[in-house]
Amino acid sequence: MSQATPAPEQPPAGSTAPARRDDGLESRAQGALREMLTSSWLVTVAALVLALVISGVLIAAADSAVQDAAGYFFARPADFFSAAWNAVWGAYVALFQGAVFDPGAATFARAIRPLTETMTWSVPLILAGLGLGIGFRAGMFNIGAQGQIILGAIFAGYIGFAWDLPPVLHLLLAVIGGVIGGGLWAGIAGYLKARTGANEVIVTIMLNNIAIYLVGYLLTTSAFKRGDSNNPVSPPVAGNALYPQLLGSQFRLHLGFVVAILAAVFVWWLMNRSTLGFAFRAVGSNPNAARTAGINVNRMYLLVMLVAGGLAGMAGTAQVLGTEKVLTAGIAASFGFDAITVALLGRSKPLGTFFAGLLFGALRAGGFAMQSRTGTPIDIVLVVQSLVVLFIAAPPLVRAVFRLPSPRGPGAQPAELAAPVVKEAAA
Repeated sequence: MSQATPAPEQPPAGSTAPARRDDGLESRAQGALREMLTSSWLVTVAALVLALVISGVLIAAADSAVQDAAGYFFARPADFFSAAWNAVWGAYVALFQGAVFDPGAATFARAIRPLTETMTWSVPLILAGLGLGIGFRAGMFNIGAQGQIILGAIFAGYIGFAWDLPPVLHLLLAVIGGVIGGGLWAGIAGYLKARTGANEVIVTIMLNNIAIYLVGYLLTTSAFKRGDSNNPVSPPVAGNALYPQLLGSQFRLHLGFVVAILAAVFVWWLMNRSTLGFAFRAVGSNPNAARTAGINVNRMYLLVMLVAGGLAGMAGTAQVLGTEKVLTAGIAASFGFDAITVALLGRSKPLGTFFAGLLFGALRAGGFAMQSRTGTPIDIVLVVQSLVVLFIAAPPLVRAVFRLPSPRGPGAQPAELAAPVVKEAAA
């Protein structure tokens, strides 16, 4: 007798969409994402080193002294290599001094200010990266952190400047409002994927555009626009709703950095110690096995997006309640897109995402010093970030360049994660 196979999961009642099928392109995309997230730390570090080396070549090529020395390269090649080394070394030293510690500063406070700036820049990157990492580990290509940050900033900013509440309660409600705003915006994509099978990449990209134009429109209305300004900017957030400064008014570092640390701890507990996180990982590893084990995969898609959007919305609160203190059309800057790189560099793990966020915060903080002190174009920082994405997305290329051993097999982790699910279901 043939053993009966479980019936496939049906769409919710009232839906006209057909039952979900494993599309070949989507399966290959999930396989590529899984390979990126399961690559070794050695491959990740090698990708970063390779990006810095190639960026160094570009720094040297953009330096005027190197260009002059190239004109008589065959006559005196040592001049060319010396100029190239000085350009690259000077740029990276300036990057370090602008991001970590400036030994030439007049006071100790000025000397450590670069480190505090790095920590400040890293807060939205860490929070948004944690949210994206949850989605990646659940097999969801959430590209909408930019819009979710904006919605979180809109909700938190409005509560911050329009409401009049006691100090602690005001900040707490503003943060909760930001989390709700980001979660609801991401929940749209999760609901559409669960209900109709809509591709979350397309939906979240479109939601990004809607959010950008939405905040621009709101800042022209009487409810959001500052009355004494011709620029599209909101009234300042009330002092009761601001994140407290951690090191005093001379530094921009605020309590949002502590919130980012606590969020990383929460994500670690969620993904590694909770039943819900186990279901997220099971769905990301093998949706069919998870469905066979009785997990409602569509429900998990919705919950993943709600949690991820809530973390991205919290990143928006860090901007409007901590760093900028007002709501502007560019409140999200490019944090939502940079957070994709942060999540991939950190392999979507909380600790890795935290340190990757610090690294990219250092690139942002040090890039300005590199430009002002050495004349190196700040676009080189964007090149470094782009190259990191390129090499993280191509682990075989990095392994080939550094002659690293190949992994045991791309299918190892899905089997390891799917087996406990099926075993628990059988029990």
